[in-house]
Amino acid sequence: MHKIVAVRGLYVKRGGGADYHRQSPDHWIVGRIANPMSVYPAYRDSRLLWGMDVLGSVVVEVEAEDGTVGIGVSTGGELAAWIVEHHLKRFVVGQAVVNVEQMWDQMFRATQFYGRKGLVMNAISAVDLAVWDLLGKLRQEPVYALIGGKVRDELVFYATGPRPDLAAKMGFIGGKLPLEFNGASGEEGFRGNVGLMENMRNQVPDDFWLMYDCYMSLDLPYAVRLARALLSLNLKWIEEAFIPDDYWSYRDLRKALNAKTLVTTGEHESTRYGFRLLLEMECADIIQPDVTWCGGLTELLKIADLADAHNVLTIPHGSSVYSYHFLISRPNSPFGEFLMMHPEASEIVPMFSPLLINEPVPLQGKIRLGEDPGFGVALNPNVLLERVTS
Repeated sequence: MHKIVAVRGLYVKRGGGADYHRQSPDHWIVGRIANPMSVYPAYRDSRLLWGMDVLGSVVVEVEAEDGTVGIGVSTGGELAAWIVEHHLKRFVVGQAVVNVEQMWDQMFRATQFYGRKGLVMNAISAVDLAVWDLLGKLRQEPVYALIGGKVRDELVFYATGPRPDLAAKMGFIGGKLPLEFNGASGEEGFRGNVGLMENMRNQVPDDFWLMYDCYMSLDLPYAVRLARALLSLNLKWIEEAFIPDDYWSYRDLRKALNAKTLVTTGEHESTRYGFRLLLEMECADIIQPDVTWCGGLTELLKIADLADAHNVLTIPHGSSVYSYHFLISRPNSPFGEFLMMHPEASEIVPMFSPLLINEPVPLQGKIRLGEDPGFGVALNPNVLLERVTS
């Protein structure tokens, strides 16, 4: 039985690529998008102004005694790498690789006094994903084979980005637009939000899904008004309208919309406990955990089981191959999200480029996963990584 002999917490040097938040100022993902800081005019025009790019990526390597290495990725940069090196690795080094549940539980329990969500959970997620990748490589099986096997031959995707019209031509089933304005921009902003969606609906087929990603920027009256104003445009869902802890507004929004427009959230929620609240309070029609943030694959499987019991779909937020293996193995996850990481969303590029190589990308909105062991990707040797040593 293979044991783990080393765990390394690495981070991407600024300018080294990999974290999709850390993009050039002209990239759509850091531009004028409604967010929690939009209430302050000084931070409204770019998400770089309030520091969306400060953390960068963390990379975790977990090495077995035969030299095989698994890799996991999350957001957290040097801070998350420090947590891995100085706290988490003691619960992984010396363990049998198959002990994924014990490693996860020990990391989670040991960080309760300062963790539970956010940066610490990102670090745990990266370690967990690296362990699954290592286990797949040692067994010479793809991760999806370790968690139940395929339930479908290919994955279908909607695209997230500012150009749903281009996404429709690329074969995606839908397009999710970033909301530009919240209530702080007044009536002019409200008209801008409605007008942008009207413009997009006129450019895509009637059966092409359109959604709005609100990125935690709204209050309940505004969200209800916006969704109702877009009813005639067949808005499929309104996503992450409120801050993650405002379960009551999600519940009330869902009641107000009465399934005419779906309510989705969960990108910034963590663990089975956070999602239990969302599900028991009937806050969402679809939950959207990010496997690189919510606790890794070990915890995502538990979250999905809870959602299954509540008849709620689990459609992970972004996260590329780390969610693809989950999606292809789950009957209750019939489609996925593809984040358009080209600066103008006019071309399909891998989400984690240049950090990872061999990342699959959609062809006509679909992906077929091969049988490469683990998650099927490797670190790009040309990306500069630093290890936390003190």
